[in-house]
Amino acid sequence: MSENRGHPRTAEIYSKIDEIMVLIKEAGYVPDISFALHNTGEEGKELGLYHSEKLAIVFGLLTVPTKAPIRICKNLRICGYCYTAMKYIYPGFSFVTLS
Repeated sequence: MSENRGHPRTAEIYSKIDEIMVLIKEAGYVPDISFALHNTGEEGKELGLYHSEKLAIVFGLLTVPTKAPIRICKNLRICGYCYTAMKYIYPGFSFVTLS
């Protein structure tokens, strides 16, 4: 989870991720909060799941030209929460891929 809020476009990034989360929830996505920390409340668990994969996709959506491919690469396994969210994000933004 990324808690560093020092980026100059932090407000824009988190606003866009909230917008995308609303869209995918309307499409049927239900957050699996079992991947969240256990010592927080239910709302805090969902709010705390701004993982780097979703932040990277949002940053790409904000910075690359429209419909340009966005490829997110990582050297570790993606968590189940992000994987499920990506299945809902992908149809709306088919130019986003994880590898």
